[in-house]
Amino acid sequence: MFDSKDLKLEVKLYIINKRQIDKGGNSLNLQRLFFGLITIFLIIVTGCSNGIESEEQLIEVQKRVRDQNNFEDFKKVTDREQVLKVKEILNETDWEDAKVSMSRPPDYQFVFQFKNPEIEAKSVLHKVWISPNKDKLEIVQGDNQYAQLTKENSTILFEIITGDKLAELK
Repeated sequence: MFDSKDLKLEVKLYIINKRQIDKGGNSLNLQRLFFGLITIFLIIVTGCSNGIESEEQLIEVQKRVRDQNNFEDFKKVTDREQVLKVKEILNETDWEDAKVSMSRPPDYQFVFQFKNPEIEAKSVLHKVWISPNKDKLEIVQGDNQYAQLTKENSTILFEIITGDKLAELK
């Protein structure tokens, strides 16, 4: 039936196949371990980063006093939906990196602030000019980001930060 050479060959093949199965099992365990560690890492990073961003914010708006570069507190936007809408408009805006020089000081300026006074974050000043046709807003975000909003976004943003309708300005 079988001679000793055949038996030795079958035993060797069995041992080689068993080692390959064992190696495959080990690599599978390493893959599972690696996947588990990556998952835990992502959960921790996501949990830590959402802490501040999920905090309630408000918008502090200031209005220019006459033709001077002086501003007075004008309004606080505290409605969560309105604050999120302003953020959405600003995030969807195509900003140009440009240092602009306008012919007059901004008509309004605003910053986002956390409602919780214990949270400290650097505020970015948003300067707002009403276009000469009174149908669009021009915004400078920080020191060097400029954008002209669409008519639709200008109308929404102006109504949120002032409480007035842009179309009704004279």
